[in-house]
Amino acid sequence: MAVYVFARTVDDIGDRAPVADRLGLLSELEADLRRLYESPAGAGPAAGARLEAVRGLRHAVADCGIPMQPFLDLIEANRQDQVVSRYETMTDLRGYCRLSADPVGRIVLYVFGRYSDTRAELSDSICTGLQLAEHWQDVAEDFQAGRIYLPARDLAEYGCTEDDLTAPSATASFRRLMKFECDRASALLDAGAPLVGTLRGTARIAVAGYLAGGRAALAAIAAADFDVLAATRRPGRAQTVRELIKAVARGR
Repeated sequence: MAVYVFARTVDDIGDRAPVADRLGLLSELEADLRRLYESPAGAGPAAGARLEAVRGLRHAVADCGIPMQPFLDLIEANRQDQVVSRYETMTDLRGYCRLSADPVGRIVLYVFGRYSDTRAELSDSICTGLQLAEHWQDVAEDFQAGRIYLPARDLAEYGCTEDDLTAPSATASFRRLMKFECDRASALLDAGAPLVGTLRGTARIAVAGYLAGGRAALAAIAAADFDVLAATRRPGRAQTVRELIKAVARGR
């Protein structure tokens, strides 16, 4: 819960604080975080929800041995959101996911005491695949907010432009593009799925939940024939539960 509160605070600053204040607030949050790691007994002088989010990490950091870098990466991802609204290639977008998604999975492994370099690599694949699935669900919503996560090179390759994102429903070429992107996200989820089989108990269920969420999201998009413009495609709870049961039982 402490990790969630911190991550939620970072995202709220990056998305909801007054635009002119966001970079400054993110820098102040980073300073608070660095003070926590320098002096675990306290995060230094500051006030409000920002400080409480950092102070709340104190026991988790100490008890679970969580390093500072994943938290710094989450802050950096939100900095990037303030200055980058388009991505030229999938390589560029995956670089963003390494800051915004992968750190969460690594922190979870530390919380459960199951971190290893091998597990971290598998976790990165799941987390990036999950974040891509979420981006593809939210193409229309993100566009309205001024952001496009679909790589520009992929748009061009499929004969699509940003103007296609203003349509009330997806064209045939745009649907083909979305199928391609969903297949790519699915491959990443599958590549990381063996992580589940290396875990037991609540750790296994938690990681299987991430995997199931991504797979269910992609299935919901496919069921709508890859039209992510007419509506946001969300999976039903039953679909997600089915994916969770399969992932836990199979270990992948």
